[in-house]
Amino acid sequence: METQELHRGRLIDHIQLVVRDLAASRRFYEAVFNVLKVPLGGTGDDYFWADELFVSSKDSQAATGHLTGRHHLAFQAQDRAMVDAFHQAALAAGGQDNGAPGERAYHPGYYGAFVLDPDGNNIEAVFHGASQRSAPSVQVTF
Repeated sequence: METQELHRGRLIDHIQLVVRDLAASRRFYEAVFNVLKVPLGGTGDDYFWADELFVSSKDSQAATGHLTGRHHLAFQAQDRAMVDAFHQAALAAGGQDNGAPGERAYHPGYYGAFVLDPDGNNIEAVFHGASQRSAPSVQVTF
């Protein structure tokens, strides 16, 4: 059995989006994750994944034939420039503007941008301001 390694450390373990057009979604998320420095993981004929996000067609075994509804996902950005670049890349890859980069009133220093992906999911990149992490991620090996 091959050893696998995951890096975790955020609130969400995983999210699955079941999409109408896997190729369009792959283009969108590859562009977004390039900017956010998140490597695209496994890819197959009816799925792909990156970190905690699993995206599949409705024909995949995991989807059981049902499309998901509209969701909001927020990805962490390293700084404001990365939020700006996320927004530009998402729009260039077929996303629709749902809130230009800027400060939000959620808490001091909150800087985010919102786009709708090809299936209408509200995708955000957020920089929470200067902070200190105890570790970049939690390494899980099995």
